[in-house]
Amino acid sequence: MTETDITALAEMPGDWQRALAVVAHPDDLEYGCAAAVAAWTDAGKEVVYVLATRGEAGIDTLAPDVCGPLREREQRDSAAVVGVDTVEFLDHRDGVIEYGLGLRRDIAAAIRRHRPELVVTLNHRDTWGGGPGAPWNTPDHLAVGRATLDAAADAGNRWIFPELTDQGLEPWSGVRWVAVAASSTPTHAIDAAPGLDRAIRSLLCHRAYIEALTDEDPETYVRDFLAMTTGGAAARFGGRPAVTFELFGR
Repeated sequence: MTETDITALAEMPGDWQRALAVVAHPDDLEYGCAAAVAAWTDAGKEVVYVLATRGEAGIDTLAPDVCGPLREREQRDSAAVVGVDTVEFLDHRDGVIEYGLGLRRDIAAAIRRHRPELVVTLNHRDTWGGGPGAPWNTPDHLAVGRATLDAAADAGNRWIFPELTDQGLEPWSGVRWVAVAASSTPTHAIDAAPGLDRAIRSLLCHRAYIEALTDEDPETYVRDFLAMTTGGAAARFGGRPAVTFELFGR
């Protein structure tokens, strides 16, 4: 057993009011941290979702022009279940998102627009899990996660992307933390139990995607998956099922 395996996870900070979650695809947040979002909105916090794509390349049997609008509707329905009213799409192409200035600029603009104290994104590491044979992560997740970490600083520097100021988006240096969900090296967590039922219903809103992904009954698949991911962290979080994050201070 490694030191990481036995180290207790700290409680996520709660002294903030606005969060911005930035991920690549519809369903990324539902697989990653919807139970945490439900707990935050229950506490009166504001959470906004920004997605780089509409997930239009995610279902093999549906053409992108059909799939994209479907997955957008599923994402908006899913967000509403956990108390998120604002969902924005940056319209990068699903499957071929490129890390670079354009992506950093778009995310920095979103940060300036919504002025969060907490920014949430998804695992930007090469793999899911740190051990040998861990599943390979996707290029979209790597690009968006890394760009989000960079954009959290870009948003506060008026000399980076000065065109954003010309558009009325003033610099925002108020990001205090960036929290990476589904990291293989988490440092913090939040109790998943209060929001778990809504997290299940939120993920089930992505029914078209789930039905294309697995032959299992969707509800059984979703319940088993979220029970596994939240339960797996319990030993490091006082026996409580948990949504975990790798937390970076700014």
